[in-house]
Amino acid sequence: MVIQEALFWFLTVMAIVCALGVILSRNPISSVLFLIATFFAISGHYILLNAQFLGIVNIIVYAGAIMVLFLFVIMLMNLNADTEPQKNRLIQFAGVISGGILFLVVLAAMRTVGGTAVDHTTTDIGLIKNLGKVLFTQYVLPFEISSVLFLSAMIGAIVIGKKE
Repeated sequence: MVIQEALFWFLTVMAIVCALGVILSRNPISSVLFLIATFFAISGHYILLNAQFLGIVNIIVYAGAIMVLFLFVIMLMNLNADTEPQKNRLIQFAGVISGGILFLVVLAAMRTVGGTAVDHTTTDIGLIKNLGKVLFTQYVLPFEISSVLFLSAMIGAIVIGKKE
């Protein structure tokens, strides 16, 4: 139990520090790398909550596919200091005010919640085995229909992208 709590706090600090790195980083490539690290920390939280499927899907989809896409777009845009917009003090002030208000709302919410007890008993709620059983028994028809839809979308993308 102590190891899980220490891991929780490590992942929490890592997520907050990396999220601040995304916001405060001047280099867009560094910002994307901080965002990938934030997604890994959030996936660690999912795994601690016994939602292994969500954790793995978060790593594969967000940290893998979407962040690689972001990285390629940033590299293709070839951002430099000449294309960077000028700073507007009014927009910066509005951002600081809205961030402060959000911080006060979070503090008020944490104060009203107080110390609620969490049940640490192990359950099988987030396991992939249970998701697979439900997906292939109760929802087999929508699953098969969506697979045919995805197959037709892939064939359509190949046809559209194919050069004459």
